[in-house]
Amino acid sequence: MKTIFASQLVLYPPPIVFFNWGRAGWGSEVQLHKRTTPKIFGRAKQLHRNVTEAEAKLWKHLRAHRMGDVHFRNQHAIGNYIVDFCSPHRKLIIELDGSQHLEQEEYDEARTNYLKSKGFTVLRFWNNDVMNNIESVLTVIWNTLKEQAPIEKESP
Repeated sequence: MKTIFASQLVLYPPPIVFFNWGRAGWGSEVQLHKRTTPKIFGRAKQLHRNVTEAEAKLWKHLRAHRMGDVHFRNQHAIGNYIVDFCSPHRKLIIELDGSQHLEQEEYDEARTNYLKSKGFTVLRFWNNDVMNNIESVLTVIWNTLKEQAPIEKESP
């Protein structure tokens, strides 16, 4: 039997490296995803764990390809924004708005314009509509998906 001491172990970096140990300087931050920064990605993970009641209700209908076999992600980071629900292959974003959005109309408009500039269709619903009239919300989403053709993935 061979004994291995801790000083003999070679530890390799994890598969996802959060820091750049190369040219940019020791320990400098790098971008994990092409679509966002590590800070925004971390915030999306926090939001993913703490969903609102309306988001949870709608997610039950969108998750696991339940809406016409369309793949949705929740709390998806795009640029400096985190959207509630996104179907990247269909370029569809669904946002749920609570009462706080009454006070940030300019921000929401700028955000929607940015997402549209990236080729996304943005649907907005009030939390109240999701909680009290989910069937109508699902019908609007379904009709929008039927109007859109799936986006083909680029071949390598």
